[in-house]
Amino acid sequence: MGITIQEASRKSGLSAHTLRYYERIGLIHEVDRSTNGHRAYTEPDLDWLGFLTKLRSTGMPIADMCRYAELRRQGPETFAERRKILEAHRERVTARIARLTEDLGVLHRKIDFYDAQEQQ
Repeated sequence: MGITIQEASRKSGLSAHTLRYYERIGLIHEVDRSTNGHRAYTEPDLDWLGFLTKLRSTGMPIADMCRYAELRRQGPETFAERRKILEAHRERVTARIARLTEDLGVLHRKIDFYDAQEQQ
């Protein structure tokens, strides 16, 4: 027996609407139902949602996430292709971090400038 969509929402940090959307577009499998017909999320479901959340928060497009999910459902023979998807995403994330680090440096310098002006 799993947990309700409300509890899964609370534990995952995703809204119930997002959980239903992820199921509808195939990011998560059709979640099992309890005897009363309500979705029943399991620990493996929550683990998968946690991984999807990391992909999304690092900027992976939904289409890429769907492709990854589709490959995952196909089993171990897709490990190489899944690794390639993650490697490409890692490169995009690393480039984004480099740009943000550069932008942060500009902010630091501007703040230092104002600090120096205020000290005079």
